[in-house]
Amino acid sequence: MAEQREHHGQRAPRAQRVYEDTGVEVAGGRLAVRRWPGRPGAGTVLAVHGIASNGLAWTRVAEELDGVEVIAPDLRGRGLSRNVAGAGTMARHADDLLAVLDHFGVDRAVLAGHSMGGFVACVAARRDPLRYSGLVLVDGGLGFPVPQGVDIDAVLHAVIGPAMRKLEMTFPDRAAYHGFWARHPAFAELHGPDVDAYLDRDLTGTEPELRSACRAAAIREDAEDELRNPEVFAAVHELTVPARLLWAERGLQDEPVGLYAPEVVAASGLADEGVALHFVPEVNHYSVVLGRAGAQVVAGHVRDAVDTAAARI
Repeated sequence: MAEQREHHGQRAPRAQRVYEDTGVEVAGGRLAVRRWPGRPGAGTVLAVHGIASNGLAWTRVAEELDGVEVIAPDLRGRGLSRNVAGAGTMARHADDLLAVLDHFGVDRAVLAGHSMGGFVACVAARRDPLRYSGLVLVDGGLGFPVPQGVDIDAVLHAVIGPAMRKLEMTFPDRAAYHGFWARHPAFAELHGPDVDAYLDRDLTGTEPELRSACRAAAIREDAEDELRNPEVFAAVHELTVPARLLWAERGLQDEPVGLYAPEVVAASGLADEGVALHFVPEVNHYSVVLGRAGAQVVAGHVRDAVDTAAARI
């Protein structure tokens, strides 16, 4: 297997980048989008979050990409896009991504996807390869089917655990919600204003009855598509744009073996299909983007994809 190990050091955090929040019209409503403007000609990254997340998951990566335009929507049914109507599928999200690019006048972008966002990215790049100059998949995009008859809720509870339990809970205030995640084993080392803002964006309602902004129906609809649709599984194997997969050492609940075990990556056939494989040690499924060290590694790959795309023009 053609694999590289990614190592990361520590450095002083960057100053917070200037950003803007806007809305983009899509079928069913208005999609909330966080955008970090870049320098003219420095390239654009369209960043897609995971199944029970929101666009602010990419904040620390964006901070590392100073000068590059980074656009991170809240997918329909999540965050500030909670009320966008319509069933969710990877294809529907891919349509929404095109609407985002068109809104900002972006002809081509590097597409980055974390977790379920990796599956969205693969479907989007396969469908519209002329709009994407490169693909960076972060612990997502490589899938394995869940048999019919197996309850999707049971699978989700087993795999993402607290991210499903939060859908059934209310919280008296923001501090209680932050405390809920502070007890999550994968969040033990995740803290700071970026993480707080990411968690706050996943809240709706008023105290003392705050709840997750993720719509349970949207989570289930996307999970059905992500875990049972053969076209979604095939997308990563049918890419025509340059792609790389970064896979974290540890899992969604900080298990010692990550979402993708080494033997699974080795057996995937992706290396033979031209997808570059990069093992990222000392991070878990969440800290690979939400943690400072993980974000530095991810941003390095994204910047390389942007620079490589520019060199081909």
